[in-house]
Amino acid sequence: MSEQQRFNVEQPIQVGGQAVIEGVMMRAKGMIATAVRRANGEIVIKRMPFTSVLEKYPLLNKPIVRGAVGLVEMMYVGISTLNYSAEVAIADEEAKEQGKEPSAVPGKQQGKLALTFTVAISLAFGVALFFFLPLFAATQFFDVSQRPLAFNLVSGAIRITILLVYLYAISKMKDVHRLFQYHGAEHKAVFAFEQNAPLTVPSAITYTRFHPRCGTSFVLQVMLIAILLFSVMDTILLQFLDELTLPVRLATHIPFIPVLGGISYEFLKYSAKHSTTRLGRWFVAPGLWLQTITTEEPDESMMEVSLAALKAALQRD
Repeated sequence: MSEQQRFNVEQPIQVGGQAVIEGVMMRAKGMIATAVRRANGEIVIKRMPFTSVLEKYPLLNKPIVRGAVGLVEMMYVGISTLNYSAEVAIADEEAKEQGKEPSAVPGKQQGKLALTFTVAISLAFGVALFFFLPLFAATQFFDVSQRPLAFNLVSGAIRITILLVYLYAISKMKDVHRLFQYHGAEHKAVFAFEQNAPLTVPSAITYTRFHPRCGTSFVLQVMLIAILLFSVMDTILLQFLDELTLPVRLATHIPFIPVLGGISYEFLKYSAKHSTTRLGRWFVAPGLWLQTITTEEPDESMMEVSLAALKAALQRD
């Protein structure tokens, strides 16, 4: 009997998730589940019914648009579940300091307004670090401002370098290393489900930790596609302007970030679907390579948490 039958899922569904602090969040149709390992070894699970805005408003579920909308939506969900895992960790730490047992319901959840503010700040930080800074550096330190392809190759290389240095640096931190192990456990659980394998630790842990549909792959694809998209945009702009200054590029590139995200989403969706073909393997290769940094091999206890999250997300009440 397949896992889809066990969980009363009539049609094959797509699952995905992310690592959180000492745990994993999994998302299936209609449900988000977050499983976290507490300091006492217990696994706590939070289930939350969830309907995407793409399902509520079919007009948004169109190519390009759905990618931009989905990106913001998943940032909101991701930060929310990450905050929950942080609250669990804080509650455990406070209980340890006070010499008490951890509370049954840890922490107070962040309100919607505060969560929206956190998402907005995160987006602003991402734009500043990965768009403003590369554009500024390419303008100030390289004499290629009026050569669209050369400029965007340089700014793109700076952007990717910032990402790689940042990820490599944080991967050396103990807590982040564990987070990346849970990331690997999430991928293995998803692979096991997609292959209709038993959702058990001995079965799931044998799968690869590299998944072609990973958000890490998406980030890198955004950066690579940005080189081409912004080169075309700059070439068109030069037909109407005498020169391309930093303010002009900021005013034209940044508003197109949602479009860039939408195009990248469609590209990721296509490449993941065709990842077994020769062309598909070329498309997913950069993202899979990046996962050598952002995922680590999990231990069995982490695999158990990941599977608990997946089963909770698949469960039909």
